[in-house]
Amino acid sequence: MEPSEFGPDATRLLQRIEAGDALASEELLPLMYDELRRIAGGYLRRGGEVGPTLQPTVLVNEAWLRLMGGSTPLSVKSQGHFCAIAARAMRNVLVDHQRARGADKRGAGGERETLSGLAASVEEQGAPVLELHEALEKLEAFDPELGRVVEMRAFANLSITETAEALGLSTATVERRWRVARAWLREFLPNLR
Repeated sequence: MEPSEFGPDATRLLQRIEAGDALASEELLPLMYDELRRIAGGYLRRGGEVGPTLQPTVLVNEAWLRLMGGSTPLSVKSQGHFCAIAARAMRNVLVDHQRARGADKRGAGGERETLSGLAASVEEQGAPVLELHEALEKLEAFDPELGRVVEMRAFANLSITETAEALGLSTATVERRWRVARAWLREFLPNLR
């Protein structure tokens, strides 16, 4: 499913937020809510059990607070860029949630919780949330652009074209980088095909 168009009102509100207008975020949430819930639902649906207390609404609300509560104004280039930023915030919420649950379960032999958010062949198998997060951090340290491509393609569910637009790259470059990133992640996440 492709991200829906935000429309001119959302674009204007994003510009106001970038200019430092804190009140614009209150007006923006209702316009963005369906798209954010779509991204959150994708994370949770593909991710298996992340926990009975973490629902799409909770994930959206926590990510929104992180997006709008930062000390620096949000700077967004495009719809795809916003989706990527929101996806990263949701990923961080899920990782923090997983770590907190892991701390509660230490020594109790708790079940492994999974998150699979990688499109194409990487999506076919689940990867534990923290393992996926750590592998993506290593990938980002190795090549930040590869990490951004994975985040936009897998977590924000952007198409090759939308990812290329958000990153200012050609579609051919994004396709190559996506192939490299998937291969790299398969090396660090052996349970992925």
